[in-house]
Amino acid sequence: MASKATRPETDPLAMHTEDFVVKDPEAFSRNMARMLEQIGKAAAAWVAPREKGEVVDGGPISMAEVVQTLSKVSEYWMTDPARAMEAQTNLFASYLNIWSNSIRRLAGEAPDHPVDAAKGDKRFAGADWNENLFFDFVKQTYLLTSRWADELVERAEGLDPHTRHKAAFYVRQISNALAPSNFVMTNPELYRETIASNGENLVKGMKMFAEDMVAGRGTLRLRQSDYSKYQVGRDMAVTPGKVVAENDLCQIIQYAPQTETVFRRPLLIVPPWINKFYILDLNPEKSFIGWAVKQGLTVFVVSWVNPDERQAEKGWQEYIEEGIRFGLDTAEKATGEAQVNAVGYCVGGTLLGASLAYLKAKGDERIKTTTFLTTQIDFTHAGDLKVFVDETQLKALERSMERGYLEGSQMATAFNLLRSGDLIWPYFVNNYLRGKEPLPFDLLYWNADSTRMPKANHLFYLRNCYHENRLSRGKMEIGGVRLDLSKVTMPIYNLATKEDHIAPARSVYRGCLAFGSKVDFVLTGSGHIAGVVNPPAKNKYQYWTGPAPKDTGGFEDWLLAARETPGSWWGHWLEWLTPHLGDRIEPREPGGGRLTPIEDAPGRYVRMPS
Repeated sequence: MASKATRPETDPLAMHTEDFVVKDPEAFSRNMARMLEQIGKAAAAWVAPREKGEVVDGGPISMAEVVQTLSKVSEYWMTDPARAMEAQTNLFASYLNIWSNSIRRLAGEAPDHPVDAAKGDKRFAGADWNENLFFDFVKQTYLLTSRWADELVERAEGLDPHTRHKAAFYVRQISNALAPSNFVMTNPELYRETIASNGENLVKGMKMFAEDMVAGRGTLRLRQSDYSKYQVGRDMAVTPGKVVAENDLCQIIQYAPQTETVFRRPLLIVPPWINKFYILDLNPEKSFIGWAVKQGLTVFVVSWVNPDERQAEKGWQEYIEEGIRFGLDTAEKATGEAQVNAVGYCVGGTLLGASLAYLKAKGDERIKTTTFLTTQIDFTHAGDLKVFVDETQLKALERSMERGYLEGSQMATAFNLLRSGDLIWPYFVNNYLRGKEPLPFDLLYWNADSTRMPKANHLFYLRNCYHENRLSRGKMEIGGVRLDLSKVTMPIYNLATKEDHIAPARSVYRGCLAFGSKVDFVLTGSGHIAGVVNPPAKNKYQYWTGPAPKDTGGFEDWLLAARETPGSWWGHWLEWLTPHLGDRIEPREPGGGRLTPIEDAPGRYVRMPS
């Protein structure tokens, strides 16, 4: 009688062996040929624009920068043979331990201290990663090696903080890319699906790969959603309103009233120009704009143009004068009210913060309160985006923007790299290896609807904010005006999100200290988008309120003292804003009879393709 350790149903080598054997070699061979045909089409789509000079290779990360950075880490280890030998010995000893565990399992014994994936790591959630001896060995070896590489960066001495930050980020990108879950031969679920379909999944996947290379005009446009299901103005950005003013930098939208009376003081929203404004008007159920209108607010929104060569020299002064100030002028003409409440989101909030000091110095104090949504004013703790900003990379970026703008795909790639384990590789596997279309998802449709960045604007932002952190320190100059935020004394509502990887909560908190006014700091659950776009009806997440921010103690102490409230922050914000809204008056139609509406919301500018 066979022992328990070698019975087919429990033998780690024998389990489901039939699932990994090609059943129809002829069909499999045909599909491999079809797959190669699609790879050829993708290659042609990559080569053609480069031969024509339409594409200049580049991106948020250059290979030279990666090699140069990691060489500084390797220099520490390789200059001391004993140190290098110790690191290598530790690694190989750990490999031997994994091998020993595999032998123990083969003999029916329990493994000794296996290398387990981190809790929540979806890459290795399938049963085969643990039950099949081969794939378990591959998984453990990968996890061990990636953690060893991380440790090499952590333990390397003599690195400046920026170099260490870059090295850790680059190692994480390499580890994420080389995960065995990303390859057919080392991913049991993928391997099984490929065998079961005789490779049909790879044919479908490479067809999508070729299509996405064509759609990106020689650069892979990784699809994260079924884009065919959405259209701006039909499925999203549908709150009724009119474009009531425009220039070559932006349109100003005024939304139609939906209540019997409205508050006197209007609301002006300044969204980021890195993405399009309709994240705040995603659909009727999620629309912050639509909700605000239903509360009786007269809402104006700046809809930035998708820039090209004509806006190449538009810097922050133009974005303030022709964007924010133009919006203030428009709101005043349309409503007859000089004073407004303003909201700035992400980098739109950073621009709005700079404009508060700029406009005050110019004698323009029409903004009476400001709400910042996931906005950085101080960039000391700005997170992984700082990896892309140093003198060398800024000069390379400037050279790459020879047309006068940064391609939207490059900025989108940078943001995706911040969470490549969630926003790149799962879609790569699902789309191109499993051959499955991604599901419709409005948020990811918006995320893919990228915009270009004017050269002057983008370089000013990166250098003055991320690289030199000038705004919070009173050293930023715009149009000859030195910006002093300590002179800004209006009420401020400053919202951060707990899991933000773009504007970390700690960074947002520190920005509160730059102003000369009382700042109400509020923290909400989830991340940069979901934490903000969280309507009350969903009853999701929570928010925290606490004492006024202060220099001593910092964000961690504030969080310990904060009070948690379930649900959306929107109602709390409206309660804060209401004393600054004025009395109730008759509703005002877009333009107010003083401006002639140009077109229906959401307007032409937001529909401009990249």
